[in-house]
Amino acid sequence: MTLRININADMGEGYGRYDIGNDDAILGLVKSVNVACGQHGGDATVMRRVCLKAKENGVSIGAHPGFNDIWGFGRRNIQMSASDLEYLVAYQLGALAAMASYAGIKVTHVKPHGALNNMAAVNADYAMAIGRAIKTVDPSLYYLALSGSEMEKAALALDLKLAREAFVDRMYDDDGNLQSRAIAGSVIRDPALAAERTVRMVETGEILSVNGKRLATQFDSLCIHGDEPTAVAVATAVQQGLKAAGIEMVTLPEMMA
Repeated sequence: MTLRININADMGEGYGRYDIGNDDAILGLVKSVNVACGQHGGDATVMRRVCLKAKENGVSIGAHPGFNDIWGFGRRNIQMSASDLEYLVAYQLGALAAMASYAGIKVTHVKPHGALNNMAAVNADYAMAIGRAIKTVDPSLYYLALSGSEMEKAALALDLKLAREAFVDRMYDDDGNLQSRAIAGSVIRDPALAAERTVRMVETGEILSVNGKRLATQFDSLCIHGDEPTAVAVATAVQQGLKAAGIEMVTLPEMMA
């Protein structure tokens, strides 16, 4: 049986006259995208444009909600009540759903951004708040959650559709959590290395920690960070590496079917 994998990328993170990442190029290299919803990045015009381009490329779209933190690009930890976080996420899901309507497509999943993703991975209250927002706004959405995280547990507890995620361009600690960006080398910017790791992950079902520990991990989708300057080169190498290995790239709904 042919191996399959979904490759997703974060995008739509510019706003106004400011572009962050090469959205158009990456849309031709991945099969799903996580679109910023106006808090850490993105705005109505950017969201609409990405949705239209995604439709042209046959790429599925997901909401990429983050903290209200444009200044810090959503990568600063913010302490807030679980209820306030729930409504903030719900607000962002509604925004992207509206812009997707202009393209005649539907949002298929939700993947938290940056610090929110990192905090919800270990904070059950945050993970459940995101899950409750999904369940209220549109329970047909997949909760795209870091494998083994509190978000995965929340999706199961709330009986939500769950898709598990790992990362192409990030290093892992021995406990399976992402290594802090504050540590040099935590982001993988070498295209050849990213491609080799991706193929190995799909073929073995394992992630490799920074210390060489092999961790058996369930994942349906692998992420590339679209805001990185090396994102296009990494995505190109990953696409070519998977093709050479006979691994099919599919959208997230196709992967989960």
